[in-house]
Amino acid sequence: MTANDLTSHALDRRDGCDETVVTFHRLRELGMTAAQIGEYCRPGGRWQQILPGVCLLHSGPPSSEERVRAALLYAAPVGGGRGAMVTGLAALALYRFTSVPPLIGLPMIDVLVPWQRRLRDAGDVTVHRTRELPYPTDVVGLPCAPVPRALADAIAELGDTDAVRALLTEAVRSGHCDGAAVLRELSRAGLLHRPTVRRAVDVLRTEDRAMAEQRLYAMVRAYQLPDPVWNVDLRLPGGPPLGGVDAYWPDHGVAVCLDPADDALWSYYARQREHVEALGITMVFLSPVKLRDAAAQQAAVVRTALMASGEADPAAYVVVTPR
Repeated sequence: MTANDLTSHALDRRDGCDETVVTFHRLRELGMTAAQIGEYCRPGGRWQQILPGVCLLHSGPPSSEERVRAALLYAAPVGGGRGAMVTGLAALALYRFTSVPPLIGLPMIDVLVPWQRRLRDAGDVTVHRTRELPYPTDVVGLPCAPVPRALADAIAELGDTDAVRALLTEAVRSGHCDGAAVLRELSRAGLLHRPTVRRAVDVLRTEDRAMAEQRLYAMVRAYQLPDPVWNVDLRLPGGPPLGGVDAYWPDHGVAVCLDPADDALWSYYARQREHVEALGITMVFLSPVKLRDAAAQQAAVVRTALMASGEADPAAYVVVTPR
């Protein structure tokens, strides 16, 4: 088989694979000899060796997609790129993070491979080996590390607090993932002790809280619950404060609080709930994650509490003030 045969017939787009980027192994499977491959990849030739063992079937610069496919084939040549995934800034660019340059502007492509792979960085590819390879997410046909893992791998290479904060803010605000998942991944990677990360992670809690509040507002509207008063403090007349709640229905004696992200706050919330419910006020705790993934179920919980209030003794009179 000649090289012309390969370009016109054998190297068609099989199995959804764009074969303008192929491994030398694949070319040999298709009948080419090492000498033929070398001839076509010589300086000034029709093809080019873009990475060790990986060939680009034209002489011009690679496109962004070709760079990524070449990186994946270099990391896992026999499996056609399977067993490797894009991570770091390159993955975030594929996820369309606006705080990350587009792929064409990134000097390096980060790939994640299993720990047992003995692979070195090459060309514009940085290799990350891991003992726990996550399940990849398909992004425009390319396997990418889940957003929390891609963030951790990107942040590991950043030395600027503002850049780290921008990534974390966009991850949560744009709905790519929740802050708790990012914190777990940063902790697993041993990054939370770094000054640049330590100064930036508070934004995760702030953004998580803001997103949960927005979802709570949206749930009340979408499921046509009665309008509550929002973000208020409760207090006994002339007495001590009872604490703040995210939503309160005075006519029903029902209060909603978002589950705290910090476990240390749970003892405070438990005491608050005990005190408030002793006054006949029903306290409902809603999960920010369930507000995102199961809003109808969370709305049903609140509706049930509001309906049950008509059968209960009237709640004690409390003073409601803006928080």
